[in-house]
Amino acid sequence: MAHRGASRAERENTLAAFTRAAEMGADAVELDVRRTAENLLVVHHDPHVADGRAIVRTSRMQLPPEVPTLDEALDACRGMWVNVEIKNDESEPDFDPSDDIAVAVAHALLDRNEGDRFLVSSFRRQTIDRFRAASPAIATAWLTPGIAPDDIDSTLDALCAAGHRAVHPWFGLVTDRLVRAAHERGLMVNVWTCDDPAKMVELSGFGVDGICTNVPDVALTTLVRSA
Repeated sequence: MAHRGASRAERENTLAAFTRAAEMGADAVELDVRRTAENLLVVHHDPHVADGRAIVRTSRMQLPPEVPTLDEALDACRGMWVNVEIKNDESEPDFDPSDDIAVAVAHALLDRNEGDRFLVSSFRRQTIDRFRAASPAIATAWLTPGIAPDDIDSTLDALCAAGHRAVHPWFGLVTDRLVRAAHERGLMVNVWTCDDPAKMVELSGFGVDGICTNVPDVALTTLVRSA
């Protein structure tokens, strides 16, 4: 899974990065979605653009031209499935406690009539819960830095009970036990963000379903060799 596109080869979260990921043979792309001042969905990781302006306080026309709309980004990712991460952090200027952004993203994806192509994630559980309520047919995942060993069973049970289909932990804290426990419950495990070939091989041995990486070309070569 190409993290923000082929983000080592091109500027991250741009049409060029998504196109390059496809050219490298990536199966999937991860991208980040936020709202502009007029509530248009655009793709950008940070809440501010390079000159310091908050995206949520800036109109689409005033954003740098390389910042794509969500629709433009999804068009550039044709042929790959897409992990849409909804950015909704309490510490950032565009935080939405109502989680209405999740509904906006749900409507945008449903309008494309290709729901099987998407997996929607967020670090905020309430956000993916709200998305799932608005669009239960599109798969959802919870992003997390990691799950404490004593909390694995209860956390995964809660995700299953809420109808989510995947957990996305940081690669450095992924264990064989976590992957097995998730798979026993029918949950996918997609890890972020691993650029180390040796670690990719280890994670593949654990049976993870996806590896989010800034170097999809390296990942593909590494995993083919280790198969």
